[in-house]
Amino acid sequence: MTKLFQNYKRAAIEFVKAEGNYLFDQDGKKYLDFSSGIGVTNLGFHPYVQEALQKQVSQIWHTPNLYINSLQEEVADKLIGDKDYLAYFANSGAEANEAAIKLARKATGKQEIICFVNSFHGRTFGAMSATGQDKIKEGFGDGVPHFKYGIYNDIQSVKDLVTDQTAAVMLELVQGESGVQPAEASFVKALTAFCQEQGILLIVDEVQTGMGRTGKLFSFQHYGIEPDIFTLAKGLGNGVPVGAMLAKSALGGAFSYGSHGSTFGGNKLAMAASSAVLDVMTSDFLDEVLQKGQSLQKQLVDALENNPLVTQVRGVGLMIGIETTGDLTDLVSKARDKGLVVLTAGTNVIRLLPPLTVEKDELEEAINILTDIFRI
Repeated sequence: MTKLFQNYKRAAIEFVKAEGNYLFDQDGKKYLDFSSGIGVTNLGFHPYVQEALQKQVSQIWHTPNLYINSLQEEVADKLIGDKDYLAYFANSGAEANEAAIKLARKATGKQEIICFVNSFHGRTFGAMSATGQDKIKEGFGDGVPHFKYGIYNDIQSVKDLVTDQTAAVMLELVQGESGVQPAEASFVKALTAFCQEQGILLIVDEVQTGMGRTGKLFSFQHYGIEPDIFTLAKGLGNGVPVGAMLAKSALGGAFSYGSHGSTFGGNKLAMAASSAVLDVMTSDFLDEVLQKGQSLQKQLVDALENNPLVTQVRGVGLMIGIETTGDLTDLVSKARDKGLVVLTAGTNVIRLLPPLTVEKDELEEAINILTDIFRI
């Protein structure tokens, strides 16, 4: 009998070991992981990250933010480079988004934030209130006020919501949880220009799309923009809990001493992992990731285009959704039985988030299994 809350629907499997891009359950069965722990282990179980963690844990794994932390400076430098941003480190994507919301409100002196229908920004009260999905909020009473929701890819819907109290617009450039829905380039360009004209801050939630998932270190690089604020988590620590909020340095004064903080945020172990991840990501690694994503998407389209259960294959980089009329639970179970771990998104999408380190033969293995489970 479990002593845990039943807020998760857990499959009757425990993964007890990992090697590269594969997981092993308690019975020794091997699975190709096309979930990356929900977009977290973007480098698979990478020996370079493991080595960095082992080295750090043998020295010191935590100090509070009462003292200098050179590893935070190191990670911030690798994330920012020569761009004019500052970094704040948290423990998760929801925490990073909470920090972004607080910063936007304090820096502007305004409270309204425009988000989007079907968005997902986390499950803490601020991040949940920013989320444009009623099912996430049911039963918790009133959320944080002053959030509004535009229609994704519809610039006029944003303009219609703006008032003189609008602090920021917050969006994902691929809505992951609601079905892997990419933002249109024309919409992003128009939204960015509008925010600049109106003096409204643009916040990009890169929690799932960041850290190479779309074939760029940050997905906003596909669109040629520089948001005022952006957030990271998931793949940043490759499985070690960490989040980050980065904002243009002009906003730095709003987070003065005592305005925000975290006991564990940016601790030594998380920063050691993040630094190692960034060493890999900022080599010549990501060009190949983009090619892999394009190849996988094309091969899936070719394999499934005439399948009556498949409506569409879409995505960016190695963030791909297969829209289907089939039963999601059944499809996930069939894939797992055949040794492939996949995810769902929205109400009708199989979501693929393979490790960015996935090899050609592993892509072929996954395509064969996916083709098989969609057979009627």
